[in-house]
Amino acid sequence: MAFSADDQTTTDSEETRLSDIKVTSDFRVATTESEVPASLTVLDAAALEQAGQQHFQDVLNLVPNINWSGSTSRPRYFQIRGIGERSQYEGAPNPSVGFIIDDMDFTGIGGAATLFDIEHIEVLRGPQGTRYGANALAGLIYVQSKAPQTEAAYHGRLSVGENGIRSLGFSATGGLGNSEDNAYRVAVHQYQSDGFRHNVFLNRDDTDEKDELTLRARMHFQINDHWQSDISLIMIDQDNGFDVWTPSHDFTTYSNDLGIDAQKAAGGSWKNSWSWDAFDVVSITAFTDADITYFFDGDWGNNDYWGEYAPYEYALNNDRKRRHTTQEFRLLSNQDSQLFNGRSDWLVGVYLSRLDEDNHSLEASDGVGYRDFRSRYQADNMALFGQLDTRLSPQTTLTTGLRFEQRKADYIDDNHLDLRPKDDMIGGQISLKHQLNQHHNLYATVARGFKAGGFNLSTTLPDSRRSYAPEYLINYEIGSKAFLFDYRLQLNTALFYSKRKDMQVSTSFQSDPNDPLTYVYYTGNAAEGENYGLEMDALWQVNRNLSLHASLGYLKAKYTDYVTIDGDFTGREQAHAPNYTTNLGFTYMGDGGFFARMDYQAVDDFYFSNSHDQRADSKQLLHAKVGYQAPQWALYAWGRNVLDERYAVRGFYFGVEPPNFEDTLYTHLGDPQHFGLTFEFDF
Repeated sequence: MAFSADDQTTTDSEETRLSDIKVTSDFRVATTESEVPASLTVLDAAALEQAGQQHFQDVLNLVPNINWSGSTSRPRYFQIRGIGERSQYEGAPNPSVGFIIDDMDFTGIGGAATLFDIEHIEVLRGPQGTRYGANALAGLIYVQSKAPQTEAAYHGRLSVGENGIRSLGFSATGGLGNSEDNAYRVAVHQYQSDGFRHNVFLNRDDTDEKDELTLRARMHFQINDHWQSDISLIMIDQDNGFDVWTPSHDFTTYSNDLGIDAQKAAGGSWKNSWSWDAFDVVSITAFTDADITYFFDGDWGNNDYWGEYAPYEYALNNDRKRRHTTQEFRLLSNQDSQLFNGRSDWLVGVYLSRLDEDNHSLEASDGVGYRDFRSRYQADNMALFGQLDTRLSPQTTLTTGLRFEQRKADYIDDNHLDLRPKDDMIGGQISLKHQLNQHHNLYATVARGFKAGGFNLSTTLPDSRRSYAPEYLINYEIGSKAFLFDYRLQLNTALFYSKRKDMQVSTSFQSDPNDPLTYVYYTGNAAEGENYGLEMDALWQVNRNLSLHASLGYLKAKYTDYVTIDGDFTGREQAHAPNYTTNLGFTYMGDGGFFARMDYQAVDDFYFSNSHDQRADSKQLLHAKVGYQAPQWALYAWGRNVLDERYAVRGFYFGVEPPNFEDTLYTHLGDPQHFGLTFEFDF
C-alpha cells in the first residue's frame, strides 16, 4: 500500500482523502496500485523521507514478509516470503528476488538503493513469471526516482548525527530547451558515517565507515504527439569499510586488516514509447557496469589478540567486474486493436539480456597469498512473453500471461572448470479481478515462477554436487484492495500458498577446521517445500493532521522433503524466514507546522542457515522523528533504534578461535541506538 495523502477533501474540510498511486513495475504505465492482482506494497516519497535516512534498509521493515542478509555493509540480498539468496562469494549470480532501479537491473548488488530523490519503491511479493521471469521467483523490488518537471524547482537536505553521520543532498528540475514538454532532473547526494564499531587494535572508530556518493539524472522528451523518450542515468560510488565480525560478540573488533566493501556502479536506461493507430510500442534499453571490491580479515583478530596461538593471519579479497545489458520490446493494444469485440487488451514482447561477470579472489595467510582464483561467467537470456486482459463483465477481468525464457551460460575458471549449462523455462499466471465497487477490488491469482539452474565450484565437492536443476514455484493467492470510509482508510490483504519443486537450497561447511576461509558454499535441489501465509497493510487518515499505519506479515516456510548428509531437515523452517513481521506507527502534521512520526517494528526469530540450527532472536525496534515544517524549509530531530535493541542480521556457525576451533555462532549485529538532525529547504 502507499503511505500518502493528496489534497482532495471530503465534505468535512478537516479530513483528507487517500490516493491510489500509479505503479511503474506493471506492463501498462496507467496501472494503479489497487488494480494490480498481486500482493504489493508501495512506499511513496513521503514514507521514504519520513521513515528513512539513507538506504532501502532503513524502510525495509515497513514491508510485510521481507527480510535481508547482512553479509555486506549494505543489503545486497533479500528474502521475500522466505525465498531468496543470502550471499554470493563465488560462481554464477542466480537471484530469486529482482532489484530494478529506473529500469536498470541491479539484482544482487542492492547497495545502490540509496533513498535521496526517490519517488517510490514498489515491492511485489510472489512470482512475477510473466513480467520479470527467472530473476523474480520470490518477487521484485522496483525503485523509481523522481521524474523531471517543467517548472523549475530546487531542493536541498543536510543531516548530521552520532557516530560521524553527515550527509548533503541537492536536486534540481526544470524545463529543457524551448519546448513546453521537455524537462530534466539532476540529483547529487553524499553520505558519510563512522559506523558503530570500535577497533581495539587500530584504536579507531571508523573501520566500519560508510562513504556513499549518489548521482542521478533524468530527461524527458516529447518528440511529437506520438513519441516520447525518457533517459535515466545513475552513478553510485560506495567506498565503505567492513569491520563487523568479532569473537567477542559485540561492537568491539580486533582485526588488523581493514575490511572493504566498495562498489562503483554506473547505469543508464532509455525508454521510448510510440503510439500508433493499431497499437503502441515500448522499447526499454538498459545497462549497468559495476566494479565491486569485498575484503575482510578472515581471522577477525591480530597476533597480540591470539597470543600464544599467533601467528594466525587470514584475509580474503574479492574483486568483481559486472556488466549487464538488457533490451525489451513490447507491442500493446490500444482502443483500435482490442480483441473479442473490444473486450480484450493484449500485449506481446521479447526480452534479451547479456550478463558478464569476472571474479578474482585472493586468499592470504600471514601476508602470503596461497589461493589466487579467477573465473569468468557470461549468461545470455532470451524471453518471449504475452498477456491478455479480458473483461468478462464490466466488473470482472480475466488476465492470462505466459513467458518462455531460455538461459545459456558459459563459465570458466582457474580450476579448469568449463561449464555451459542451458535451461528452458516456462512461467506465467492466471488472475481474476472483480471490482465490487469503484473503491474495492478482489482478486485471485495462480502464478508459476521459475529460477534457472546453476553449478557449484569448490574442488572439494563430489561431481554429484557440481550442478543443480532449475527451481519452480506455483503460487495460489487471493486478495482484497479497498478504500473505505470515503477514502480515509486504505486496507490491503492477501492470503497465499506456494508449492516449491526442486528447491535450490544453499548450505555450507568448513572443510579445514584450522582455516576459517575454507567455508565452502554449495547449492543443491531439495525435493519439495511450501510457503504460505498472510499479508496486510493499512493506512487510516484519522483527520487531516493524523494518520495511522500498520503492516503485518505471517509466514510459514518449511521443507516438506529435504534430507542431506547433515541430517533430515524435513518439516524444518527455511532460513531467513521469520514467522511474523509487523510495523505499527503514526504520522502527525500539525496546522502550525509541528511534525511527528513513530514506527514500532517487530520481527520473529529465524534460522540463519540451512546447514545448522542456530537462530536469530526476535527483535523489536522503535524509530522516531519530530520537527517543524515551514512552507520552504523544515527541521527534524530523529532517532533510530531508540530503545537500543541488540539484534543480529546475519549469523555463521563455524570454528574461528584456536586452538580447538570449536563451532560457535558468530553474528553481524544491526545498528545500535543513534540520533541526529536533518534540515531541508526548497527554493
